[in-house]
Amino acid sequence: MPYLETSAEWHEQSSLLLKARPSTTRITSKYTVLKPNARKIKKHQKYLEKKAARPADPSRPAPSEPTTETALEPTATFVLKTYDPHSGTCLQYRTTKAAEVGRLIGSLGRLGRHMAALPDAIEDLSAPADGTGVSTPKVEEDVKMGGVPVEGKAGGAKKKKKGKK
Repeated sequence: MPYLETSAEWHEQSSLLLKARPSTTRITSKYTVLKPNARKIKKHQKYLEKKAARPADPSRPAPSEPTTETALEPTATFVLKTYDPHSGTCLQYRTTKAAEVGRLIGSLGRLGRHMAALPDAIEDLSAPADGTGVSTPKVEEDVKMGGVPVEGKAGGAKKKKKGKK
């Protein structure tokens, strides 16, 4: 079961598979959070101790020091799998990027429309079909007024002083 390289490739291939066999194809998603094991934690601590013991080289610029928490954060992976048991086709995609996870979950809804035999176009069910019925009032458009341009003041304006009481 090879993994596809890009999310766009997985989405395209999955949509083709779903169009070909919408009743048997299944999409599964798996989100896994892996904590760093004790071996990696010890190795990272030794690295930090060695780095702290080493004298700073004045010729090299000082890099911004990453916090120890960033290296020990859990790694999260998101795996999408499209499987058709009749043809034996299995398409997989794996990512660790948080921004891509949200996008992929949103695309699952569009792919699921083929499985549910719904039309491709998403219709707005809250709007009345013939334009009649209860609706929100129309908002008047802003009208640009011509006139004298306002002069910008240089610097900040001083506050007005209060008088004695």
